[in-house]
Amino acid sequence: MIDFEKEISEYRPSLEVDAIEDTIVRSDLTDMKDLMMDLIKEVTRE
Repeated sequence: MIDFEKEISEYRPSLEVDAIEDTIVRSDLTDMKDLMMDLIKEVTRE
């Protein structure tokens, strides 16, 4: 049987995952809402 408590206590996250997480958090991602808001502002200015 697998001892889940033992496995969890020995778990170490991958360094690659930490690096990717930091990159995602720091990046300025434009999502669909931002694009729609820009389009609405552009249309209402005209």
